[in-house]
Order: sequence, then C-alpha cells, then structure tokens
Amino acid sequence: MSDTPAADRVTFITIDEGRDGQRLDNFLFVHLKGVPRSRIYRIIRAGEVRINKKRAKQTTRLATGDVVRIPPVRTSESSAPPVVSDGLAERLSRALLYEDSRLMIFNKPAGLAVHGGSGVSLGLIEALRVLYPKETQLELVHRLDRDTSGCIMVARHRGFLRKLQRLMQQGGVEKRYWLLCQGFKGAERRMEAPLLKMMQGNERVVRVSREGKPSITDFVLLERFGDSALVEATLGTGRTHQIRVHAQFGGFPLLGDDKYGSQRGDRKLADLGRRRLCLHARSLAFRHPESGDRLRVEAPLDEDFEAILAGLRAGKQ
Repeated sequence: MSDTPAADRVTFITIDEGRDGQRLDNFLFVHLKGVPRSRIYRIIRAGEVRINKKRAKQTTRLATGDVVRIPPVRTSESSAPPVVSDGLAERLSRALLYEDSRLMIFNKPAGLAVHGGSGVSLGLIEALRVLYPKETQLELVHRLDRDTSGCIMVARHRGFLRKLQRLMQQGGVEKRYWLLCQGFKGAERRMEAPLLKMMQGNERVVRVSREGKPSITDFVLLERFGDSALVEATLGTGRTHQIRVHAQFGGFPLLGDDKYGSQRGDRKLADLGRRRLCLHARSLAFRHPESGDRLRVEAPLDEDFEAILAGLRAGKQ
C-alpha cells in the first residue's frame, strides 16, 4: 500500500514490525511532517484517523499488520526539514554523554523543548533527526520539561525503544534529579501524594488530588545553604511535573519554578543575577536490555546551575 501522505486523498498505511508498539500520535507526528500537532489531535478526535476501520485514541498502540487510515491533510508549513543553527548543533554535539548502536543519551540544555509544538518550532528530537539524517528511527524514550536540564535517552531503533519503555514501566530505570529549593526540613523526605493533570485556563497544571494517579518521590538532602538546599530526588513513579508539584506540596518549592515556585525563591535567584528552573536530571542507571551490562550515566551541571550553587555557597550562613 502507499506510504506517501497526500493532501487530496485518503492514505492507507500498513504497520510494519519497526512501528509495532508505537503510539498513534507519535506515528502521525513523523508521518505527517509539517502538519501542526493541534491539527493531528483534531483529526484523531474527530474519528478521521482509523485503525482497521475503527476509531482510535491518540494513545492507541499500533501493532504489526494494522492498517491506518489517514484523511487528506494539507501541511501548513514547508515540508523542508527544520534548520538547526550551528550553535545548537555544537551544543548537542557536546551534550552527547553516551552512545552505542541502539541508544544515545544526551545532557539536554535547559530551555530546549524535547519536541516541537505549542509554539515551539524545533525541539531536541527534530534537531537530532536533522543532525543524524541516516538515523531513520530516532525516538524519545521519555520526556523532560522544557526548562529542566540533564539526562534524556533517545532510541535509535523502535524495537529497542519498546524494550527500554517496558524496562521503565517495570521500575528498572533509576532516575535521580538534583534540585535547589527553599524550606526543606530534615535530611530526607518521602512524598506519596496522588497527582492529577488539569487545565487552568489555557495552561496545563498538575495538582495533588485524591482523584489523581499514585505518585512517589524520595528526597535526600545533599547540601544546605541557610534556608536553601541542594536536594537529590529519586522517582518512584514518573508523572508529569512530579518533582516540582511534590516539592511545592511538601513546603519546599523549587527555585526558578514559574508554575509551582514562590516569590521568595524568585527574589533569591534575582539577588544572584540568574533565572532558570533549578531542576537537573542528574543520572540514569539501568541494565542494558540487550548487552545486559549495568549502565550508569551522569550529566554535569550547566554553567547557570553551577553559578547559582556558587552564589548560594558564598552567601551560606
């Protein structure tokens, strides 16, 4: 069957083994390059995209042999690949922490979205697809907030992507984060508070709610600077904004968090002449699904985070 999207006719795609297990929305993002994500979600909700002649959700997982119906869709943007600046290309080259034939791990810069959309034309995965044109199956294994820096995994093959995601679902990937906050009491805290995603106006926010999904974060003090602290967080679950919301709920909001932070924290950063979300995905540790080797990758702090740390240490009481 045809594998070329067209603006004036319905297209039918038969799913091969390389796409088995991929989410419908992620498949369409790649297949319909240049089509805004909002448009893709709209045609899914309207039932215009079908799998084996049936309506499907954006989260539906594709299986080998499935036939996907794609309606006529006109791209509102040029089909040419996005342009990656020399500066971003250099940053990403230096940000590569680990690679093998199946996997790459990057130290994502703060301020770079992991993917385009919502007013962002170019994210990490789009940039990597431009920089590695021979890599036809690059996929994000997980996500980080735009303003969070640190370790992020990119699979080079969809089959390996599924193996890593299964490993994550089974709790086989240890993720540790470093954060700067105010109000952290004691040496360690465990937060068990269910989290619910909701819309507040046009903005997506996460709140602690009995109706939410079970969520666990363990916090351990690394260093104290008066009322501020450097803390390590280990995720027991991987919910959206989990560390940020649990820290806010526990009374120790992150410095530089414009959604869940505090004015006091903003003033602290302003006094230091810096502005960033003080959250960094410090390390990943897991057993490689194919080699069986135990892998641990650590991401260095960036210049801004280091400068904030130095400022806090200098003013330590």
